[in-house]
Amino acid sequence: MPSPAICRRADRLAGAPDSDLAARRAAVERLERAFWSTDFDPDLLPPLRAAYRELEAALAEAGDDDRHDFVVVIPVADNPRQTRACLDSLDEQCQAFGYGGGNKVSVLLADDSRTAGARDAHRALAGEFGARGLAVEYFGLDQQLALLDRLDGLDLSGSIGRHRRDDFGHKGQAMMRNVAYLRVAELAARRPRLICLTVDGDQLFRVKVAGAGGGHEVCALNVFFLLDAVFSETDADVLTGKVVGDPPVSPAVMAGNFLDDVIAFLREMAVGVPDAPYRQPVTDTRGSGEAAYHDMADLFGFQPPVEVYRYRCEHPGTPTNIDGFTEFAGRLRGFFHGEHPTRVTWYRHQDVRASIQPARTVYTGNYAFRPDALDWFIPFAPLRLRMSGPTMGRMLRAELGGRFVSVNLPMLHRRTVAGTGVSEFRPGVRGERERVDLCDEFERQFHGDVMLFAMERLTARGFPGRRLAVAELDATLAATQREMTEKYRARHAGIRARLGELVALFDDPGRWWQAEPGLTDARADFRAFVANLDFHFGLDSPCLARIEAETARADWRARQCAALAAYEDDRAAWRQALAILRGS
Repeated sequence: MPSPAICRRADRLAGAPDSDLAARRAAVERLERAFWSTDFDPDLLPPLRAAYRELEAALAEAGDDDRHDFVVVIPVADNPRQTRACLDSLDEQCQAFGYGGGNKVSVLLADDSRTAGARDAHRALAGEFGARGLAVEYFGLDQQLALLDRLDGLDLSGSIGRHRRDDFGHKGQAMMRNVAYLRVAELAARRPRLICLTVDGDQLFRVKVAGAGGGHEVCALNVFFLLDAVFSETDADVLTGKVVGDPPVSPAVMAGNFLDDVIAFLREMAVGVPDAPYRQPVTDTRGSGEAAYHDMADLFGFQPPVEVYRYRCEHPGTPTNIDGFTEFAGRLRGFFHGEHPTRVTWYRHQDVRASIQPARTVYTGNYAFRPDALDWFIPFAPLRLRMSGPTMGRMLRAELGGRFVSVNLPMLHRRTVAGTGVSEFRPGVRGERERVDLCDEFERQFHGDVMLFAMERLTARGFPGRRLAVAELDATLAATQREMTEKYRARHAGIRARLGELVALFDDPGRWWQAEPGLTDARADFRAFVANLDFHFGLDSPCLARIEAETARADWRARQCAALAAYEDDRAAWRQALAILRGS
C-alpha cells in the first residue's frame, strides 16, 4: 500500500516540463492511484487537485485542448437552498480541478418553480454564480415558453405534456428535463463537441467515503476530466452514473428494511444501560451498489441482505445510549422525506475506465449524453411516474446496446436540508410535524413499477423498435399490474406484522426509555414514526386504497397503454422539434 511519502513523490512528478504532457498525465494517474489505495486521508486531497490543475495549465499552454465542452442541466423547483448547495459544489469542482481552465463547463438552470419568490431566488443565484466565474444560463418559465412558441404547430404533448401558460411551473422533473433538452439542442448546434450532463438540484459534486470516525463528504473525483475520457475513448452515446448518500428511491419501497433496522436498534437499546457508552458500529459500506435500501431488491437482480444495519451516532465525543436514542429518534422523521438513516450508500473507488459496463437503468439525476442522443427524450413524462429512469434505461438498452453504459462516477444525494430534517420541496408530498402524506408518491411508485417491468417484457418483443398492437400492450400491462399487486400486498402484510412487533417493544413500560425524563421529544418522534407507518401501510391506509381501487387501476392502465401506443408518433414530433431548433 503506497505511503503518504509515495503520494508526495508522485505529486512532485506532476511538475514535469510543460511540454511533456504525457509525463504529466502519467504522474496524475499515479497520484490518483496512490490516493485511493490508502484509507481516506484529507491531507492527500490537495496534492491530487493541484496536480490536475497543473496538467490543465500545461494543456492550455500547449494549445491543443480539444476535449469536450459540458453543459450541466439542473432542473430546480422551489428549492433555492438546495440549488445553492448544488451550485456551490459545482463551483468547488471547477475550482478544485480546473477542467478546461473554466471555459468548458456551463450550467443551464432549468427553473420549474411555481412560486415567484423561488423563481426570483433562482434567477439571483444564476447571477451570483455567474459573477463568481461559473457560466450559468437562467432558463425560467418565460424562456421556456418563448422557445416552445417557436415550435407552435408541433404536438409535443407526449414529451412535455399540456400546461396552461399562466401555470407552467411544477411540470415535474421528467417534463422539465425534456423542455431543457430542447434548449440543449440549440446550444449543441453551435458546439459540436458538447456533452450534456444532467443532475438533480438536491445533489452535490461530491462523494461519501468511509474513513476514520465515520464518513466524509468530499469533492474528490475530477468529474468532467473523467467523463471526457469515457466519451473520447469509447463510442458511448449515453452514460449513466449513480448516487451515493441518500437512496434514489421513495420511502414507499424502503419501509420494510428500515423497520427491521429500527426494531434491531430498540432491542439493542433494551439490554443496555442509559448512561453506558453507545456501541458504535464499524463504518458499514455493505450494500453500496446493491440496493440494500430497497424492499424489493430481488426484482432488480440483487440479493436482499440478511443482516440488519446498525445506526452510527454522530454525537461528538463518546455518546451514551441516551445520546444514541435521542439522535436516532430525531432522524426518524427524515425517513419519510427520503433519508435512510441506517442504509447509506457509500462510494467505493474503482477506476472509471475499468468500471465501464453495459447499462440498463438511467439515473436521471446523473447521466450524460452526446448531442446525437437527444433523440431519446425521457419517455412517458406526462404520466409523472416514478421509475422513469429505469424505464428509459430498458428502452435505451434495446435501441443502443453497447453505446449505453454505466460508470462508477456518482453524485452525492442529499434529500433533506441541513437543520430541518425535511426536504425543501417534493412534488405531491405533504407533511406536517406529525404526519407526512406520501399517498401521491406511493401511487406513482406502484404504477411506475408496473410500467418498468412491463417495459422489460415489451422490449423483449421488439419494442420500441417494433410497433406492437394495442391489445398486446394492454395485456402486458394488465398482467404486470396483477403481479405487482401481489408483491405489494405481501410486502405490506409483512410490514404490518413487524409494525406490531415494534409497537409492543417500544411501549413496554419496563423499558428504560419510558422513564427517562429527558426523552419526551424522542418518545414523541418514535410515536410519530409509528403513526406514519400505520397511515401508509396499515389496513385502513388511504395509500393502499389508491392502488387497490379498480376504477383507478383501469384508468392508469388505459393511460399507460395510450402512452406506449403513441410513443412512435411522439418521437417523430420530437425529432421535428430538434430539427427546427438545430437549424435556427
